[in-house]
Amino acid sequence: MSEITRETLANVLEEIALLLEIQGENPFKTRAYRQGAEIVSGFDGDIVQRAKDDDLTGIKGLGDALQQKLHELATTGRLGFHEKLRSQYPATFFDLFEIEGLGPKKIAALHKELGVGSIADLKTASEAGNVALLAGFGKKTEQKILAALARREAFADRFLLDAASHAAEMILDRLRSHPEVLRAQYAGSLRRSKETIGDLDFIVATAKPAELTAWFAGLDLAESVIAQGDTKCSIRLDNGLQCDLRAVSSAQFPFALQYFTGSKEHNVALRSRALKHGLSLNEYGFTAGGKSVQHGPIPAVHDERDIYRTLGLEFIPPELRENRGEIEAADEGQLPKLVELENLRGTFHNHTTASDGKATLDEMAEAALDLGLRYLGIADHSKASFQANGLDERRLLEQIEQIRIWNKNRGDELWIFAGSEVDILKDGSLDFPDDLLARLDYTVASVHASFTLDEKTMTKRIIRAMENEHVTMLGHLTGRLLLRREAYAVNHDKIIDCAAATNTIIEINCNPRRLDMDWRWWKKARDKGVLTSINPDAHRPEQFQFLKFGIGIARKGWLRKEDILNTYELDKVKDYLGTPKDRRS
Repeated sequence: MSEITRETLANVLEEIALLLEIQGENPFKTRAYRQGAEIVSGFDGDIVQRAKDDDLTGIKGLGDALQQKLHELATTGRLGFHEKLRSQYPATFFDLFEIEGLGPKKIAALHKELGVGSIADLKTASEAGNVALLAGFGKKTEQKILAALARREAFADRFLLDAASHAAEMILDRLRSHPEVLRAQYAGSLRRSKETIGDLDFIVATAKPAELTAWFAGLDLAESVIAQGDTKCSIRLDNGLQCDLRAVSSAQFPFALQYFTGSKEHNVALRSRALKHGLSLNEYGFTAGGKSVQHGPIPAVHDERDIYRTLGLEFIPPELRENRGEIEAADEGQLPKLVELENLRGTFHNHTTASDGKATLDEMAEAALDLGLRYLGIADHSKASFQANGLDERRLLEQIEQIRIWNKNRGDELWIFAGSEVDILKDGSLDFPDDLLARLDYTVASVHASFTLDEKTMTKRIIRAMENEHVTMLGHLTGRLLLRREAYAVNHDKIIDCAAATNTIIEINCNPRRLDMDWRWWKKARDKGVLTSINPDAHRPEQFQFLKFGIGIARKGWLRKEDILNTYELDKVKDYLGTPKDRRS
């Protein structure tokens, strides 16, 4: 039996509510399960142990039936009622919830009227025009569904950073523990911190390449073997991710690592530079070549730094290797000293069970302490985000008081900044009045609705919010959900200019589904003096680990420690947030 957690209990109750809603069950019954999930998530105590001990009596909102079901789930790891509900649908049915724009009611109608039980069924019905004929759908909805399905197919061979990174680290650990492996590293777009990943590349130095490729093909992680040779092997994991291994000699290792890290554009420019130095560069090494004359022997190369040094360049970190000016900067000794993960002192924009988070404020704070953070910014949703259980004025004031008490008692361990992720309404006004925002330590302003505005209107909407003296930072600027939802239209140039003029921070939302603002804009923003904050948008403690992805995006955007608010020491952050926005520097 896998470990039962608070989240397990809440997720099962939430899924029961979803399935009951699909079946058209009494809305009061559906609401009871959804409310039960919220109570479990927000309970201030060990709700799992209470459920195991059958000690849930007296918890407001949990009736006898819910208490019995939670006890069964906590003690056995299963819930018969839940499994019976699930058994009425094929396993593929639950994939439908991943399609943008489809909620329980629409999925219920599709299932009941058209027998849709999978993505394939939905595509067939939509292409045949049958979806448009259903009440409450129409041609426009059908077209949106087809567009969402097309996006899903286009992204079918792409993976988010968290899934790719987890697999890469797991495989790399195994490679490094193999007795015949001298050096090992992953390469490719993951090493360059690209926002999505197509496949994983691993480079190993070994004297027994055939033994390594055979071992790699036999990994228990492999769902199938695509190809296997004496120096190369490709496998596919059960989630569809392709992993390629290249086994080389120790002397070839730096060259193979550099070459297969890429990017293609960076490598082309580097090879062209090598030719001007009288050298030919490929994945195996340097050889004499080119029109110029190489004076003296080719220098010894032990690692990637030696490759760049031989070509008269500073070492170029992998994240910068996109042929976007990094070679010219390295030639002039002008590469920035990029931010490192250990530079982070705290983080902002995190959620608790007060809105749609899965852990209480105290649990989030304890997790931040465990990571060695010195401060934590809480920013639960505002009331307009009703789907995320957004806080109204009264609940926000209660949270501010809760944070004040924490800081009084434990602020010397971890300081909590009281904030809010305030919705930017359609006209650019904010979801809370200024007098309430003035009581917060900071405010994250975000768009959560009305995504289809044209670029001019959306940009004007966001700029109006940025001009508010109480808006500290913008949250997930473009609203994109990688591999799922395209960014809404917004003029980045104007937003960056406004951020510089108003001293508004633009966050790097480092949730791997967002990674927003996109890395391609950060050098420009930095050069204009725009500050960022690397924020995980964490809804549960383990999502603080997203910070490492934010560091990768920041490095890819040429950012230094001084460009990032949450690298500052606590006293400096307090001074910054305590200074009126128009006087911050």
